[in-house]
Amino acid sequence: MAEPRRILFLALLCLLVATTTAGGKKHKEIGVTYDSRSLIINGSRELIFSGSIHYPRSTPEMWPDILDKAKKGGLNLIQTYVFWNIHEPVQGQFNFEGNNDLIKFIKMIGEHGMWVSLRVGPYIEAEWNMGGFPFWLREVPNITFRSYNEPFLYHMQQYTERIINMVKKEKLFADQGGPIIMAQIENEYNNIQLAYREAGKKYVKWAADMAVNLYNGIPWVMCKQKDAPEHVISTCNGRQCGDTFPGPNGPNKPSLWTENWTAQYRVFGDPPSQRSAEDLAFSVARFFARNGTLNNYYMYYGGTNFGRTSSSFVTTRYYDEAPLDEFGLQREPKWGHLRDLHRALRLSKKPLLWGTPTVQKISNDLEITVFEKPGSNICAAFLTNNHTKAPATINFRGIDYYLPQKSISILPDCKTVVYNTQTVVAQHNARNFHPSMKAKIVKWEMFREKIPNIDDLPVKNQEPLELYSFTKDTSDYAWYSTSITFDRRDLPMRPDILPVLQIASLGHALAAFVNGVYIGFGHGNNIEKSFVFQKPISLKPGVNQISILAMTVGFPNSGAYMEKRFAGPRAITIQGLMSGTLDITMNDWGQQVGVEGEKMQLYTEEGSRNVNWTPTTSNGANGPVTWYKTYFDAPEGNNPVAVNMNSMAKGMIWVNGRSIGRYWTSYLSPLGRPTQCEYHIPRAFLKPKNNLLVVFEETGGKPEVIEIQTVNRDTICSLITEYHPPHVKSWERKDNQFRAVVDPVKTGSHLSCPDDKVMTEIEFASFGDPDGACGYFYQGNCDSPKAFKVVQEHCLGKNECTIPIERQLLDDPSKDSCPDIAKTLAIQARCGHPKKNITILDLHYVLCLNNVARKNTFSTGFKTKTSFVKIDPKKTVFLITCRSLCRSKSIVLAIDD
Repeated sequence: MAEPRRILFLALLCLLVATTTAGGKKHKEIGVTYDSRSLIINGSRELIFSGSIHYPRSTPEMWPDILDKAKKGGLNLIQTYVFWNIHEPVQGQFNFEGNNDLIKFIKMIGEHGMWVSLRVGPYIEAEWNMGGFPFWLREVPNITFRSYNEPFLYHMQQYTERIINMVKKEKLFADQGGPIIMAQIENEYNNIQLAYREAGKKYVKWAADMAVNLYNGIPWVMCKQKDAPEHVISTCNGRQCGDTFPGPNGPNKPSLWTENWTAQYRVFGDPPSQRSAEDLAFSVARFFARNGTLNNYYMYYGGTNFGRTSSSFVTTRYYDEAPLDEFGLQREPKWGHLRDLHRALRLSKKPLLWGTPTVQKISNDLEITVFEKPGSNICAAFLTNNHTKAPATINFRGIDYYLPQKSISILPDCKTVVYNTQTVVAQHNARNFHPSMKAKIVKWEMFREKIPNIDDLPVKNQEPLELYSFTKDTSDYAWYSTSITFDRRDLPMRPDILPVLQIASLGHALAAFVNGVYIGFGHGNNIEKSFVFQKPISLKPGVNQISILAMTVGFPNSGAYMEKRFAGPRAITIQGLMSGTLDITMNDWGQQVGVEGEKMQLYTEEGSRNVNWTPTTSNGANGPVTWYKTYFDAPEGNNPVAVNMNSMAKGMIWVNGRSIGRYWTSYLSPLGRPTQCEYHIPRAFLKPKNNLLVVFEETGGKPEVIEIQTVNRDTICSLITEYHPPHVKSWERKDNQFRAVVDPVKTGSHLSCPDDKVMTEIEFASFGDPDGACGYFYQGNCDSPKAFKVVQEHCLGKNECTIPIERQLLDDPSKDSCPDIAKTLAIQARCGHPKKNITILDLHYVLCLNNVARKNTFSTGFKTKTSFVKIDPKKTVFLITCRSLCRSKSIVLAIDD
């Protein structure tokens, strides 16, 4: 047997060598180029559907689910910035662990079968502290950011080279076999270039040359850079690049859209910001109809600005209106409507990439764009109605096509409408926040910071030090305190007249104290950071202490000369004294970075033992600069978790020592509501029990009302009219043939719950002229009495269901009160875990079961001794020993799985 084994071994060895050689050959063939039409990947032109997802704005435990949903949403590219200040917070000290693990994130994208667009920066903006620059860079002597300035060029190249070499070492570029197909240097420099004049022009060329010289195996881009050098591609950022983008910086370059804003990021004090799925879809279809071949949604998933990472006044929640919300849940119909758009465009891929485009203007608002390859059946058409209010009908090749207002219909075969940007076939949903019973907070404790006087503070200076340079981005807070001695004759004689403390501040906020007593809070806003604080104060004859807790709410992230921005108190006076206005700006001040609780790390388990905590006051009148702590168990289930801070004012939150960000619920929008109430607690931050929650409240609140919640989108809806096109998945293009995959092709309403849930209740169903939105539907003047029952029969108890829009199914002709109108089917359903059907196999102990059920529910489990065994695939038998409730009797149940 020796010889046959040797032959087998040699055969396997040959196979291994052959496989390695083939793999090596394929490895060498991988590459990315481009022409005037598109990026060319591995020799093939490609349509690119991209989404921005930033690794530090979620946790590694969340990445697989987020990327999976992006892939299912039709994306084939993920775009991310690289964040210099989290990777090198201290010069020469690097961090690529946990949320900062760039390499792991890139590899995971590749494992999900998607490409990567790497925006190296180093300036990224991104509503991120210092636009991504580390604070230490600001203190480099003679530095000018983003200009042809030797200190800046040196540090920018050092950092960029480190990132490129890291990625290259891991073989993550496309020509190495990795997923990175393009990279970006700089970011929207045209916005500030004029401020630097000739140095700005030199800087742009230097940055492009530097990037390409570091790595030239993939294309480099510059966004919003009209004068981008020849060897990089200028791309578009904005909301309507199909109409505003003049094209790239050269005839042999493709039209790429690097930022299509899915909403508007929000700052504290903002009202809700929304961008409809319909408008977003229209903009993408318009761009592809105008020769675009890459669209990137900024953001596809925004996530959370953990800790102190957000820039000035930007909320902790980032781009919550994206297709995936802050918690990673699909925001419908935005996610589904864009998924369907991507499918429609993929059905048109060959015509778009290989056809010749022609445009026929019918009127100011109506046009037909055709991509057709002569002598073949390769043809796709885009029918556009650009009127914002009026629908229209277009005759195209002998057929009339109805177009709703501000919409584009896509015809992948120049005949069949498979998608219209205005008619949403995808389901809708609504987000729900539910108090967690398992995570219910029972007791709060508090520790109040001492209000320091000048002698308590370690740094002495004649005037208050500038806040940014003083804190060096190590804390949001700095104390300033001074003392003033008054004679009785200096103070107002009448008791109804009080002196006024006036503080002119460059931003962002402050709390003021006189003789240890809180007198008020003031702040600027995102538009005007500077503000003037004025409050009446009570002074006494003798020594008076004036203390100020100055606060930043992030560092700036954009604009020219970012290294020369300032914050904090600049001029401080006391008005209304008998001796006139007293300027105390140069009065000698004691100063300190941070508050004592930060230094003691009261937000950690170990640090919290450094002080004596006391119970919170029963009347809820808890004062400023106070720390609160409590413990809670991880909420039930696996839904995302949030903490509702609506009863508090402004401060910071930590869970098990990890900061989940700033909160500011006292800053109301013009609508009279906080910009953000719920704050995301990633499940990865939690232990099963005894999770430490610490809050630092700056001005005062009611911690006993703080609530741990679970988050879901279990309210699902559908709103479909008779004139909606059938779902785009009704067709496919196979072997160059466009064809239907169902027979007959019908318009229908489709609903789907999350994987482990079913529709437990139909909350609304109407066929006629219903109105409203998901969560707020109401019946119109016309409604079929039959529709609700039909929907129940089709959907109740199922994970997903489809109801054809057919009058004979949904309506009774003899009872139809509005036969002449185009009808709409509106449905609202609630998803939940399927209910268990319980069969009592031992009726003798029904009383025992009732006693158990009264004290314990199946959702939380029995507190009695329970054993179980499978008796068939559909039932589980429980033997429940009811020791305390039923005198040690037992009961047998069969529960349907």
